[in-house]
Amino acid sequence: MPKRAIEMRPAQIQNLKPKHNRRPTVYCVGGVTGLNIQVQPSGNKSWIMRIRIGGKRHEIGLGAYPDTGLAAAREKARELRDKVANGSNPVAERQAAKVQVVKEQARSITFNDAAKRFLLWKSEEFSNAKHAEQWRATLATYASPALGKMLVRDIDVRDVQRALEPIWLTKTETASRLRGRIEGVLAWATVAGYRTGDNPARWGGNLDAVMPKPSKVAKGDNQPAVPLELMPAWFAALRKREGLAAKALEFLTLCASRSGEVRGMHWDEVDLKAGLWTIPAARMKAGREHRVPLSAAAVKVLEGLERRGDSPFVFPAERGGQLSDMSLSAVMRRMNEAEPGRWLDRVSKRPAVPHGLRSTFRDWAAEKTEFPRDMAEIALAHNVGSEVERSYRRGDMAEKRRLMMEEWAKFCLCNK
Repeated sequence: MPKRAIEMRPAQIQNLKPKHNRRPTVYCVGGVTGLNIQVQPSGNKSWIMRIRIGGKRHEIGLGAYPDTGLAAAREKARELRDKVANGSNPVAERQAAKVQVVKEQARSITFNDAAKRFLLWKSEEFSNAKHAEQWRATLATYASPALGKMLVRDIDVRDVQRALEPIWLTKTETASRLRGRIEGVLAWATVAGYRTGDNPARWGGNLDAVMPKPSKVAKGDNQPAVPLELMPAWFAALRKREGLAAKALEFLTLCASRSGEVRGMHWDEVDLKAGLWTIPAARMKAGREHRVPLSAAAVKVLEGLERRGDSPFVFPAERGGQLSDMSLSAVMRRMNEAEPGRWLDRVSKRPAVPHGLRSTFRDWAAEKTEFPRDMAEIALAHNVGSEVERSYRRGDMAEKRRLMMEEWAKFCLCNK
């Protein structure tokens, strides 16, 4: 019969010292067969339970001393012995628990990390780098503050609603895009095994029950436009302003183009003799080449410009590169400040901005002319018809649109 160890008292445990300089010293504590305390050369102590399970000897840690005191260590040791006596295997259970923790960690990913991996996976679908950047910027600006640090498996409808609500009524179009992009990230996370269940960003039968329909709320993010009846007066005021940004804004107006298309315009995209500006697909929002027939007034703007050194840009910035988006906005802001309350959007009553000039052009084409709707939409580089219809349409009505752009220029200049 093995010799029974003498039961140590708390004071004795506290005063135990290591006997070796390079390896731990193990003391038998007594009170429960197999319970020991291990003292490191540094003096740190921890509890060890030596026990046979299935014929094999195991050492099981019961915690560090003094966080786990003598009485607690003996209680843990008794519980282990009782489990083994009842047929359990604490070692196997601990190993299984560790494996489960590792699996849970592998299945845990934050929304920010999921968004990065989703965009990397989806990058091949984007028509151009600008489109991909729009996705990243929207998610980073509006989704990340509310969802970024959350595990995707924990995100529910209330969390998605919390991300959308701040801009749902004021930037409805942006919010609607954001919802779809959040839905895409969470759909990827589900397929990748990081979450289960329904997609909380789904609209139908889900968010539509707790949020107003985008079509029913005020279109607060429509870009403020110059009212159609004020356009000639506004254009006359613009032409009195000096500076390259004002010239760029004048050209943008005559072509009904986007700010980025004009600011990034290269001289080699322009054929002044033919009166044609060809914007490459890489610079277009839709990812397709877009031809702009130039009115005589637009050609005159370009002919009045001086080329700056080796810069390829038609409207270069002072320090090189293209003009910033703020440069064109600043011209309109100064025009609004010069005549407060005059150049206000008819609906929102907000000061007009560069992108809103495209809406003014669209209103002019619809209300003041007989030009076909599709022609105006093509001039704005919008998608016209279904994907199938677009695949069969080879022409872009460039020569027919030339007449429309001449008429638009005459309308803008009729206040001379």
